[in-house]
Amino acid sequence: MALTMTVFAFGDTIRLKDGSIIKGKIVSFGDGKFVVLVGDGTRQRQLNFSASEVESIAFDSDSTPTANAKTSNDTSSNTDKNSTVITVGQTAPKTTDPPTSAPKINTDTKVQTPKPIEIGVKVLADNTANGWTNSGWVARKGQKIRISGTGRISLGGGRYSTASGNASLTDEKKLMAKEATGGLIAVIGDNNNNFIFIGDSREFIAAQDGALFLGVNEGNLDDNSGAFDVKIEIDPEIGY
Repeated sequence: MALTMTVFAFGDTIRLKDGSIIKGKIVSFGDGKFVVLVGDGTRQRQLNFSASEVESIAFDSDSTPTANAKTSNDTSSNTDKNSTVITVGQTAPKTTDPPTSAPKINTDTKVQTPKPIEIGVKVLADNTANGWTNSGWVARKGQKIRISGTGRISLGGGRYSTASGNASLTDEKKLMAKEATGGLIAVIGDNNNNFIFIGDSREFIAAQDGALFLGVNEGNLDDNSGAFDVKIEIDPEIGY
């Protein structure tokens, strides 16, 4: 930086870049240095500051500074009713360094899943209620339903079946001809033949509204005995 300045002023205020404020009289400037007199009488002393240390100079309004400056740095003046300020240098604003790593995101949040509605029912193997056991649940179209069955029933004549059915037994009158004889079956509503083979376990989506009935896949129920223990689970978030 090349700077020449001749200044005569009283009550000058020199603000340094380190935050210090000096009150005194600037008597000269040369070779990039300010010479400032502070105090008076026997207590007067001389201070030297380089231009790089000075942030701004405010001259008292009682005297007008005269300056002849040549500089490669930006030099600006700001005047109010009390003082004249010459800014010698600007301190670059502090910048915030970007984070060295991405902020941590808490992934431990647990979403509470509603528990399914559970119903337990015994499905009779005989001809009680025309062979159908009302589960007590009225299904809604779109509901997800899971049904599982356990136990062993008698089909008469020394024949037996679990909920999954007995594929070795033939029965031309059973409701679902392609499924195992004696297996657990279901139907929604009492006005259709859209039977659903459950076996020992099955999950399905209700195709219509209606009461859920359970039964046994066999044509002749008159000589049957026993019952399946059945658990029904309905997803509470679907079908309402």
